[in-house]
Amino acid sequence: MSGKHIIVIGGGVIGASIAWHLAEAGARVTVFCGVRGGVATPNSFAWINANWGNPEPYFRLRMAAMAGWRRLAAAVPGVSPDWCGSICYDLPPEGLEKFAEEHASWGYDLERIDRDEILRLEPAIRHAPDWALKISGEGMVEPRPVALALLADAERLGAIVHDGAEISALSFKNGRVVGVVTANGVVEADEVILAAGAETAALAATAGVKVPMSSSPGLIIDTKPAPRLLNHIVVAPEMEMRQAPDGRIIASTSFNGTDPGADPAATARRVFDDMCSRLVGGDQLELEGYRIGFRPIPEDGFSIVGRAEGVPGLYITVTHSGITLAPAIGEFAAKELLEGAAEPLLAPYRLSRFS
Repeated sequence: MSGKHIIVIGGGVIGASIAWHLAEAGARVTVFCGVRGGVATPNSFAWINANWGNPEPYFRLRMAAMAGWRRLAAAVPGVSPDWCGSICYDLPPEGLEKFAEEHASWGYDLERIDRDEILRLEPAIRHAPDWALKISGEGMVEPRPVALALLADAERLGAIVHDGAEISALSFKNGRVVGVVTANGVVEADEVILAAGAETAALAATAGVKVPMSSSPGLIIDTKPAPRLLNHIVVAPEMEMRQAPDGRIIASTSFNGTDPGADPAATARRVFDDMCSRLVGGDQLELEGYRIGFRPIPEDGFSIVGRAEGVPGLYITVTHSGITLAPAIGEFAAKELLEGAAEPLLAPYRLSRFS
């Protein structure tokens, strides 16, 4: 058991996973979050995957995270990913062939299926392609409930979670981060972990640390609950769709979320109409609404995870792949902070690469 007191700033899925892994390892953990469950997390498409043509090092990190979801499901009540698999045909045939060949050589569980098999698996798909990839190991999770479940179990393990907390700055003394500045004064700790999503760069700057990142809005639509139409995550050209356990169909036009534009309601209606046109029975669906999340995106698109070089006491996590990577980031951050051993899978994703 570690005697370290560690503050985690952020109550989304990344902060919740870090807090749980630290508490499970015996650290004293305090979480400060504006909203329990996070801001970006509830507005995620929430597809667990090692897809999207990642370079191999990032693929390996995502695969480790997918395995981590299975371990969390066995350990934490309320964490229950649906390993429904995906049907992917979002690339032109030559691009899909290249993706399949590369990822199969890395050990990804995918298979090529023809139109008849696509329609057997997903009879509601209109205009099915000649062939697609079935990726059985991919899944989905309901993002806010899973973040809440991780925080609740972290509290059971002894973590303290402060909801509605406003952190104005990091407390920085003698070249070291020693805590956080709250409305009630400074709270000190041995280490501070920034998992604050879009607010990460501004908070890091109060300790003189530059985090090259941006945040961009992404729109996702939700239908009203409907009879079962989709059995897998369906990744079609300019359209991702999945059906939640409560019957809602959740859709977006890209991994980054649809650009909401100047009129988000009109954009949501266009996405909804497009989605309905792709599904047998789509004319029976009703639009429930839309969500806009501001996604934290490091400058080069890949995660930033690790200590801020030259600033002891500060550990930074920023990633757009938050849902997929949460278990791995939580596990590896806890080990690095409590055991002092660097995780090889994180080596390419340190903040120092931007120096």
